[in-house]
Amino acid sequence: MGAIVKILRTVIRNDAMKEDPDEIYGWRVFALVFAACFGGMLFGWDTGAISGVLQMKATQEKFGYADWSKSARSLMEQNIVSTLQAGCFLGCIITGFVADRFGRRLCLMAAGSLTVIGVVFQTASAANGTIGVMYTGRFIAGVGVGSASTLTPLYVSECAPRAIRGALTAFYQLFNVTGIMISFWINYGCLLHVSAPAVYLVPLILQATPALLLILGMFLSPESPRWCARKDDWEKAEAILVSLRGMPSDSEYVRNEIREMSDQLETERRLTGDAGAKVLFKEMTTIPANRKRTLISVILMICQQMTGVNSINYYAPQIFTNLGMTGTDSSLFATGVYGVVKVAGCAVFLIFIADSLGRRRSLIWTSAAQGLVMYLIGIYGRVEPPVAGKPVSPFGYVAITCIYLWAALFQFGWGPVCWILISEIPTARLRAPNVALGAATQWLFNFVIARTVLTMQNTMGTAGYGMFFMFGSFDFIMGTFVYFFVPETKGLTLEKMDELFGVPEQTSKLDEEPEVGRIEDNRVQTIEEDAPRKK
Repeated sequence: MGAIVKILRTVIRNDAMKEDPDEIYGWRVFALVFAACFGGMLFGWDTGAISGVLQMKATQEKFGYADWSKSARSLMEQNIVSTLQAGCFLGCIITGFVADRFGRRLCLMAAGSLTVIGVVFQTASAANGTIGVMYTGRFIAGVGVGSASTLTPLYVSECAPRAIRGALTAFYQLFNVTGIMISFWINYGCLLHVSAPAVYLVPLILQATPALLLILGMFLSPESPRWCARKDDWEKAEAILVSLRGMPSDSEYVRNEIREMSDQLETERRLTGDAGAKVLFKEMTTIPANRKRTLISVILMICQQMTGVNSINYYAPQIFTNLGMTGTDSSLFATGVYGVVKVAGCAVFLIFIADSLGRRRSLIWTSAAQGLVMYLIGIYGRVEPPVAGKPVSPFGYVAITCIYLWAALFQFGWGPVCWILISEIPTARLRAPNVALGAATQWLFNFVIARTVLTMQNTMGTAGYGMFFMFGSFDFIMGTFVYFFVPETKGLTLEKMDELFGVPEQTSKLDEEPEVGRIEDNRVQTIEEDAPRKK
C-alpha cells in the first residue's frame, strides 16, 4: 500500500492529506468503496442498456411499434424509459428512514435484490412482447436503483477518510459511467454478432450483473461506523473504525474520530432529542443551518439534471442520428465511444481534482464550459442542420465532438460533485433523509427529462437546437448559484460541517436555556470518556 499512499499524496492536495497518517489508506476501505459503488453501476448499466435496446429494430418489432410514426415511437420509448425513474423516486422517498432504522448495509443488499427481480421481469417481457410486464419490471428495478442511489454515497461518505472522501464518493459516479460504457458496448456487440431475440434479451438480462455484485460485496462488508454510533453501539463502531483505518483503538487518530462523532451526536441530541420522522423533517426545514444544507442539496440535484445529462445518456443513439449520423450500428458505435469518454473524464476527476481543486471550483468552471459547448451544438442545428441522405458536414463533426467534450466536462464537476456534497454536508442525524431528499429530487427531474427529451428534439427546431440552447442556459445559471451559495468542503471531516454551516452558534444559544431540547440519557453526555468502551 506504500505505493498507493505515495500516489495519493502526490495527486491530492489538501491539509488533511498532509496531516493524516499513512495507515488509514489501507485496502479495506478501498474494497468497501468498490463493493458499495456497484450500487452506482445499477443506474448506469440500465441507462446504457435501455437506450440501445429501444433503438434496435428487433425490439420495436417485438413490441409492435416499429411501423408507428416518429412521434408515436418517441412517446412509447419515453414511457418505457421513464417508468424506471418513477420507481427510483419512490425508492428514494422510503430509503432514508428505512436506512436509519435497519442500517446502510442491509438496505443496499435489499436494493440489489429488488433490481434483480425487476430485470427478470423486463427480460420476460421482451421475450413475450408484453409491454405491461416491461413497465412493471422497470418500476420494480427503479425502486432498487433509486434506493441504491441514496445509500451508496451515504455509506461511502460515512466510511471514507476525510482527506480522500471526495474521491472515494466520486467512485459512485465512476461506476455509474462505467456501467453506461459497458452496456453501450454490449448493445453494439449484440447488434453486430447476435440475432433476435437474443440481440435484445442479452443486454436486458445482463443488467442484473452489478446488482448481484452489490449483494455479494455488501455481504462481505461492515456496517457504517457512524450508523452504529447513532444507535449507541460504540463498541461495534470502534471495531469497524479500527479495521477500516488499520490503526489500534488507542491511537490518536481513531480516538479523535470517535470523539468528533460523539461530540456531534451530543450536539444534535441537545438540539432536538430523540425525534421521529416528523420532527426530523421540521429540523431540516426550520433550523437555518440545516435548511440551508437541505436547499443546497435539492437545488444541486435539480441543476444536475437540467444540464441535460440524461437527455444524452438515455437517448444518445437518437441524438447522434439527429446530428446526421446514419445507421443504427453507426449511432450505437458513436454511443459506445461516448461511454468511454465519460469513464475517462470521471477517472481524471477523482484522481486529480475531487480533493485537490475542490467541489466549488469544479462546479463553477464546468458550468461555464458546458454552457458554451451546448450553445455550439445548438448553433449547428440552427444554422447548418443535417440533411437526410447527405454526409455529415464539417460543422456537424464539430457538434458531434462537442457531445464528447460535454460528456468529459460533466464528469469533471456536475456528475460526481453533487453526490459528494449532498452526502457530506448534512448533520449526522439528518444525513440519510437529506441524501434521500436530494436523490428523490434528482429522480423526479430525471423522470421529467426522460419523459420529454425526444418530444423536445422533435418540436424545438431542426435537430432539436432549441433543446441545446435551453440546457446551455441552465448551465450558465447553475454556476452563478454555486458562486454565491455553495461553500468549499474539501478536507473537512463530516463532523466539521456543522461548524461550517453554523450549528455551534445555535447550540450556544440553547446553552443559555439549559432545559430546552436536552436529552435525559447521561450516556451521551459522558460519551467521550466511556461510550467507546461500553460492553
